[in-house]
Amino acid sequence: MELVVTLALLALLATLAMPLAELEVQREREAGLRSALREIRDAIDAYKSAADKGLIQRKVGDSGYPPNLRVLVDGVTNQRKPTGDKLYFLRRVPRDPFASADLAAEDNWDMRSYSSSFDSPSPGDDVYDVHSRATGVGLNGRPYQRW
Repeated sequence: MELVVTLALLALLATLAMPLAELEVQREREAGLRSALREIRDAIDAYKSAADKGLIQRKVGDSGYPPNLRVLVDGVTNQRKPTGDKLYFLRRVPRDPFASADLAAEDNWDMRSYSSSFDSPSPGDDVYDVHSRATGVGLNGRPYQRW
């Protein structure tokens, strides 16, 4: 009888702890998403700043934003260095913690071009911003796609 009571108490404690564990996992994934978005957005801004300073070759009419996320990792030639040194903005493209593991890190993100509107972001000739493809809602009540 004592064993049954002990097992019942353990089952009750496990039942109470499970939602807390799930909440902690969600918090960690959301912190990873915030961090990844900040890292990518900082790299996009650094690329744009370098383009505005004339360090990156631009064509007439270009916005100055990177054409894709891969160029932030592969680097671009510094136009002010005669040795052809490259400027790098990311070591690697961070993964979206809510995205599928089978996709490449660059394909985890939805991209917004400079020419698209805020209300209906769409990809284009450049990458002005990125957002998650996750369809869920965060603990703060905002959809992950709006972070």
